[in-house]
Amino acid sequence: MHDPHFRLLVAGILVFLSLASAVGWVLGRRATSESARATVENLNARIRAWWVMVAILAGALALGWTATIVLFGLLSFYALREFLSLTPTKPADHWPLLAAFYLFLPAQYLLIGRAWYGLFSILIPVYAYLLLPILGVVRGDTQDYVLRMARIQWGVMLAVYCLSHAPALLVLRIDGFEGRSPLLLVYLIVVVQLSDVMQYVFGKLFGRIKIAPLVSPSKTVEGLVGGGLAAIAIGTGLYWLTPFTPLQAMGLSAVIAIMGFFGGLVLSAAKRSIGVKDWGSSIEGHGGVLDRLDSVCFAAPIFFHLTRYWFTP
Repeated sequence: MHDPHFRLLVAGILVFLSLASAVGWVLGRRATSESARATVENLNARIRAWWVMVAILAGALALGWTATIVLFGLLSFYALREFLSLTPTKPADHWPLLAAFYLFLPAQYLLIGRAWYGLFSILIPVYAYLLLPILGVVRGDTQDYVLRMARIQWGVMLAVYCLSHAPALLVLRIDGFEGRSPLLLVYLIVVVQLSDVMQYVFGKLFGRIKIAPLVSPSKTVEGLVGGGLAAIAIGTGLYWLTPFTPLQAMGLSAVIAIMGFFGGLVLSAAKRSIGVKDWGSSIEGHGGVLDRLDSVCFAAPIFFHLTRYWFTP
């Protein structure tokens, strides 16, 4: 992508990550207690992972829409695999699992690449929702059938359908914003991920009141308010990346921050229910792919549909 706004944003992100790396190095030198060193090491691991993730996303966007859609398709594949590998399935689930990974996942992203909104918006909520339990019943295994099918349906809905709305921003046609829709994807990712980061920072610095201690002990009211307000301020300041006015950017970035927070909370509850800390270990300092994308999965569909409803012809 050759848009000057994109290059300016990438330069800003690189400066931000460089400063974060420098701060992490200084904190590492000054940490004395075991708990402080562990916290700083976790922070530095997250920063190192961010360098890699930013490079991958920027590279995909630079290569074009097709590369970006393929990237998110692969992310959906790994997120779905993480989710289903930690939820109990049986040999009788072989066919619905095959359909989830090798029929509905590629079909969803192919339809997005073709900008076929009428079908990609209902493929999984309607057709996958009905076909997956049909495929699951043909083997005649009824033990925990409802739970098994619900897990597969929810995994596909979360990791494929919801996440696919992030690259679906690429196909929106907004008057006066032609050829710049990738900036909407960048805007979404920047706001939702900085919201996560700022909630983590404010929670560590000022967190006292737990929001849901049995679900996620690290999430606090102070972290949510401070991180949310910081994300809204950043999202408002980045209105120039979008077709939004500053006031519209403020409202949409608030929606992104709130939905991102609840995405993390819901997926934390899911992990607690199956007795794991992370969905995987593929991203240093972040856990698995789904650990990093939980907030995106909840924020992307809402942001996409609000943008499509209010800003497209």
